[in-house]
Amino acid sequence: MISKETIEKVFDQARVEEVIGDFVQLKRSGSNMKGLSPFVNEKSPSFMVSPVKQIWKDFSSGKGGNSVTFLMEHEHFTYPEAIKYLANKYGIEVEETIVTNEDLEQANEKESMYLVSEFARDYFHKTMLNTDEGQAIGLSYFKERGFTKDTIEKFQLGYSPDSWDAFTKEALGKAYKLEYLEKTGLTIVKQEDGKTFDRFKGRVMFPILSMSGRVLGFGGRILTNDKKAAKYLNSPESEIYHKSKVLYGIFQAKQAIAKLDNCYLVEGYTDVIQFNQSGIENVVASSGTALTPDQIRLINRLTNNITVLFDGDAAGLRASIRGIDLILEAGMNVKVCSFPDGEDPDSFAKNNSYDVLKQYLDENSKDFIQFKADLLVKEANNDPIKKAELIRDMVNSISKISDYIKREIYIKECSRIMDITEEVIRSTLAQIEKKDLSDANKKFTEEKKVFEVHKNNENLQPAKIDILYELEQKIIELLLINGSETEDFTETFLAEDEAGNLVEVKETNAYKVYEKIYLALQEDEIELSNPIFKTIYTDIINYYNQNIEFEIDKYISQTSPEIANKITSILMLEERDTLHKWESRKIVVEKKNINLAQNVTETILSYRWYLLNKVIEENKNNITADVTVDNTEILTTIKDYLSLTTVIAKNLGRVMARF
Repeated sequence: MISKETIEKVFDQARVEEVIGDFVQLKRSGSNMKGLSPFVNEKSPSFMVSPVKQIWKDFSSGKGGNSVTFLMEHEHFTYPEAIKYLANKYGIEVEETIVTNEDLEQANEKESMYLVSEFARDYFHKTMLNTDEGQAIGLSYFKERGFTKDTIEKFQLGYSPDSWDAFTKEALGKAYKLEYLEKTGLTIVKQEDGKTFDRFKGRVMFPILSMSGRVLGFGGRILTNDKKAAKYLNSPESEIYHKSKVLYGIFQAKQAIAKLDNCYLVEGYTDVIQFNQSGIENVVASSGTALTPDQIRLINRLTNNITVLFDGDAAGLRASIRGIDLILEAGMNVKVCSFPDGEDPDSFAKNNSYDVLKQYLDENSKDFIQFKADLLVKEANNDPIKKAELIRDMVNSISKISDYIKREIYIKECSRIMDITEEVIRSTLAQIEKKDLSDANKKFTEEKKVFEVHKNNENLQPAKIDILYELEQKIIELLLINGSETEDFTETFLAEDEAGNLVEVKETNAYKVYEKIYLALQEDEIELSNPIFKTIYTDIINYYNQNIEFEIDKYISQTSPEIANKITSILMLEERDTLHKWESRKIVVEKKNINLAQNVTETILSYRWYLLNKVIEENKNNITADVTVDNTEILTTIKDYLSLTTVIAKNLGRVMARF
């Protein structure tokens, strides 16, 4: 474990504005700094950093904390990983105390996957530069594309030998574990006989980096005409690589994007590299996948402006239209630019100088509404029915814009282009917004049914209990008994697939129980309301950050009689059947036969759901029937909270299915 002295040095030297500034574009706002939320689709800047207090708060997602908390949330680091990252950033030597091999292995599983990926990047790069096969095939290919030595180094391009297990043998020979080679997808292990194969054999390699520069995965391009093999192959989903959440080139582009306040979005790896070599560095790629909200959020941390570049094929045009609405919904400004027939971003950048390329981009980047009109008017071909569908499509895009001034400008522009009155457009917008709110309320009502319990006797009124007290006591119980245990926590969220459809995606990350609870309370900026529970919670979290195991006997001997008595009471609780108390108040409680991860997740989600419903009901009570009063802000707030409860209800609904 990391020594107490090292942790103290890190907290003394780390500056929250400097740490967060590596990931989020911050601007001065009085004594504080502000930027766009790196966690949710931000409509306007609500991410605040206080250099004086050395804390941050994201008012869109509710998350908050210090430098370490930010890294745990943003980079999915464990507490020790976050401390090590900051120590490296500030040149602090890390002193560690001895831990068991088992503890070390659990703590370093994710780090091991990163290390294996970094080894693979270096291996592929050196193989291309230093072997006859690598030079003849891999290096020759990149030179044919016009890439210089500096460009190849900048993007750490490489080559995987055309051998079934050359990489795997080398990695195993360097003492890297097969377990992590398989988990990262670098090595394929056959279930039948245990034989191993290199996933990327015979391909030129493109390392995919996180915004902080860690190797997440790889893209590999085959150079033969083998029709059975995919032209491009990506690493499979893993704990460190999620295709829908990464953008190729974001590490190399982040400073230029923030400085120039614009990001060019392309489709492929070579588009990014060729643009960089031409002198335009503020460019990233979606790597051939449909643009997702998570990818947009990555860009949104650095700039509010995106210019989508494409080569003009029908499939690319349609994908751009879907992406435009997602970008608008994120509150960003979007332009689009197509290249001449037969050209794509790669070829155009290769065949033209920086000045010509820059001038072309400046002169041919269209506002989204003009682009959409030009594209769809051709399809309508003077057909009144198709024209009506086109107008509705354009108005639907305008409805994604939250800024009223921008929306007003686009209403006028749409009216002019499509030769239709502004009144009709506004009426259509009102219909769309009314339907959106109605759908959100309908979903919320349906999800609430998950929590409803049919009473055998409706006249029987359960005794009143303090729900917050019960929840906080449960949190303390989990910390005392299970705090040091490591579990895989699975979260479900919505993402867009390659066809542009929203699908449920599960993401699993390993946390110690105390880390998961700590992050959850930090996200919601919650302090336990019971003074005794609050004291116990603070002491336990501080203790876990310094020690492997929580020594209950030692802790009790150092506390006051009141706290010691409360801890003893919690630890000595017999099996209790309190389900009727919770269900009567629509709070889900775990059964004893579910696993620890479910137990923790269930408690946290129930806590959030209960508090969130209180806020929704309070806002509903503030709605007035007076037609002269504008309820728009309250309705929007309710809609946003309803969306959050939907996500929570879905997760809790799965747990309920186990009862």
